[in-house]
Amino acid sequence: MNIVIVEDDPKIASFISRGLRAEGYATTLIQDGDSAMSVVPLMRDDIDLVLLDLGLPGKDGKAVLAHWRSEKFSKPVIILTARDEISEKVKGLNAGATDYVTKPFSFDELLARIRAALRNFETTSLTTLEVADVSFDLVSKVAFRGGRRIELAQREWALLELFMRNPSQVLSRIQILNHVWDYSFDPGSNIVDVYVGYLRKKINIPHHDSLIQTVRGAGYRFLPPSSRWQ
Repeated sequence: MNIVIVEDDPKIASFISRGLRAEGYATTLIQDGDSAMSVVPLMRDDIDLVLLDLGLPGKDGKAVLAHWRSEKFSKPVIILTARDEISEKVKGLNAGATDYVTKPFSFDELLARIRAALRNFETTSLTTLEVADVSFDLVSKVAFRGGRRIELAQREWALLELFMRNPSQVLSRIQILNHVWDYSFDPGSNIVDVYVGYLRKKINIPHHDSLIQTVRGAGYRFLPPSSRWQ
């Protein structure tokens, strides 16, 4: 597991990093808010948790966290700060923090908070699919893209779930028909194309990458932007 430590004090960053590595975690160190704002969303698939100091050079921690959450970075973020006022804790939590640890702290307490945050996130992740900047709640059947809620009809959410469970894989019309409808449905129908069109209009929103791709003569695929260059 990789934990990103965003902390400008080299002594504190080194202390945390050494302790986490001794516990079997990999660590990545970032020392300023501007770098953290841009780097963390790009690394989202390689990050399990972030430890975030509030008093950073450049953008402060709350602004950085708010930006991450607006970019649909959903991994746990534990704030580290010397500010112990209740109002500051509330602001941090409202900005999207998972937990809040006040300096000075013991490493054992921090480690316990990290383990708890990872356990809780793993439990939540079992009910949520995430591909690129799209998330889909398997319980409520509601999708979000770029922070925008997307309402889906029954066949649309079944189709989206199939795509998100098989990112980058080309799915034939017959495969889609058999998973989203049933084997008795007329294979000569254009119902798959119709519903892919409905879903495409809702998911491929303006100013965002087009995710639902037509593969001529083969079917469709849900293709995250990063996969297009592999």
